[in-house]
Amino acid sequence: QVQLVESGGGLVQAGGSLRLSCAASGRTFSSLAMGWFRQALGKEREFVTSIDWNGGTIEYRDSVKGRFTISRDNAKNTVYLQMNSLKPEDTAVYYCAADYSLITFTTTRPRYWGQGTQVTVSS
Repeated sequence: QVQLVESGGGLVQAGGSLRLSCAASGRTFSSLAMGWFRQALGKEREFVTSIDWNGGTIEYRDSVKGRFTISRDNAKNTVYLQMNSLKPEDTAVYYCAADYSLITFTTTRPRYWGQGTQVTVSS
């Protein structure tokens, strides 16, 4: 079983930055693909970014390319999402997700989820 705990959300003005963290339990973190999804009020949950077990394969949704950066530290069982140049449309609950298969992030649905952290970007 994998448990995920997000932190780092908050309120920021447009153009600002936030860094989200996701700490994972268990001894299999280095085998997991990790990623982030987000869900705005009244909208469906959407893929944001994913990273494979060693950081060799990274994907982003088009709207965050060049602004968001995903990274991981396998020694700390943690994945990060650095968000720069934030826009009001980035406002959402951000969820950390994990799965042993990277493809689930863009096809089906990852197996493990955190509780989410709110990111609010004011204009």
